[in-house]
Amino acid sequence: MSSPDTSAKPMRSQVEEYIVCLQDQIVSALETLDPSSPQFKRDSWVRTEGGRGQSCIFACKSDDPSVVHDSILEKAGVNISIVHGTLPPAAIKQMRADHTSMPLPDRPDGLPFFAAGISLVIHPRNPHAPTVHANYRYFEITEPAEKDQVVPEKPTVLVWWFGGGCDLTPSYLYEEDGVHFHSTLKKACDKHGWELYPNFKKWCDEYFYIPHRNETRGIGGIFFDDLNEGPHARLPSRNSTDTAPRPTSPAEIFSFIQDLGNAFVPSYLPILQTRSALPFTPSERRWQLLRRGRYVEFNLVYDRGTKFGLMTPGARIESILMSLPETARWEYMSELGGEEGTEEAKLLAVLNTPRDWA
Repeated sequence: MSSPDTSAKPMRSQVEEYIVCLQDQIVSALETLDPSSPQFKRDSWVRTEGGRGQSCIFACKSDDPSVVHDSILEKAGVNISIVHGTLPPAAIKQMRADHTSMPLPDRPDGLPFFAAGISLVIHPRNPHAPTVHANYRYFEITEPAEKDQVVPEKPTVLVWWFGGGCDLTPSYLYEEDGVHFHSTLKKACDKHGWELYPNFKKWCDEYFYIPHRNETRGIGGIFFDDLNEGPHARLPSRNSTDTAPRPTSPAEIFSFIQDLGNAFVPSYLPILQTRSALPFTPSERRWQLLRRGRYVEFNLVYDRGTKFGLMTPGARIESILMSLPETARWEYMSELGGEEGTEEAKLLAVLNTPRDWA
């Protein structure tokens, strides 16, 4: 996809234009893959406290649980938000804990912010087709206006950063899918520095870990946060003589974000198309629902984005929780996955010990 003209535009405007285009590209690709199924519901909304967004949601609703749909997707959401306002003290406290490398001013009345991002989760119907998640975002904290002072059109930016990632969560492990997904992300990363993929892959394995289950949520991908012009705890200094360059300026990091966003469709849709055509059994469906239970546990107990979203005034709860699957299952001491040599045990072995894919 072509990039918007970025000349002389504030970064917040550049990011907004890009995520609007990327959302349309991804939703159109998913609809083209399964033209006989309902289209995504496009729900545009306005935030009272400031900003707007659009949630694109796929679901086959039915009052009869016995009705079996044949759509490729069971539930999916591709959402964008462009919001601004004031972060309350609770949200600032959470942000300080999540972004220790960037000291935030201490203002009891809160801090003005701007945030723009795209977030998606795709839950296919077929147990052999993996769930996928991606999120790319830009954040600014700006100088508060003095009392009775008009907020300037271009406020002074105190802190800015980019973050995001993309990860794959299969119920059944296909080695070639893991290689394809990771290799596509690595290729996008390598254009901007050869140290990005290995560092962000490791971060992803660590972030999407479920401590009470002693396993990762899926087979990973990349995860990163706090990318700006300053030093980064996960990356070597740009001035180091023994390391490759990495993006640090707003334009360089935004270019990195665009390449990752543009890599989503080629990294995932070929896998989705192939695996959704495979036959599956009731037992395989049962295992898929158990794995979705793990997905729910991580998102509600550990995910930083969910916690921060729920603390933000005017939060759109339906959009925040769109990542949850339509159906999931919990069983007491399930035997599935416990027998050596089974396909279920094969997956668990990788979730217990993350491996290199690219």
